[in-house]
Amino acid sequence: MLADKFLRDELNKFAKYVIQQSRSNLTKGKKNSSKELYNSLGYDISEASGKTSLGFDMADYGKFQDRGVKGTDSNYIENKNTPYSYTTKMPPTKAFDKWIIRKGIAPRQGGKFTSREGIKFAIARSIYKKGIKASMFFTKPFEAAFKRLPDELVEAYSIGLEKQIQVNINKK
Repeated sequence: MLADKFLRDELNKFAKYVIQQSRSNLTKGKKNSSKELYNSLGYDISEASGKTSLGFDMADYGKFQDRGVKGTDSNYIENKNTPYSYTTKMPPTKAFDKWIIRKGIAPRQGGKFTSREGIKFAIARSIYKKGIKASMFFTKPFEAAFKRLPDELVEAYSIGLEKQIQVNINKK
């Protein structure tokens, strides 16, 4: 049916806009050092039992970057509505190994490189206490696009339905 094609087209436009803006926000917010999260952003439009659905994909840690994580001691104001928080366990220090290298953080003592274990522990402890500031890199574009989605969808669906009726009339 033509109406379904227009629905899919509008959902495609919506999803592409959200992904493009999310990627732009990651880059602007300097949350794109490994490009893993940037490259993992995607969407899928599927149809099952006559219903069309849209789903977004991202790396697991993307939800923590987007919504933030509350720390044990202090919090960022942006994190007030996040469901995530550190309670008893610190983030693993291993997670910061490659990040430290990418950022060029190299501990030195007397001009010589030393072990990164201390700096990894300090970063992990800081994140455990302060939390992760919410970037809303995905939420803001999604909400902005969603606000204007109903009008576009109604318009697209009515155009599709109108064309389908026209096609059916022409067949007789």
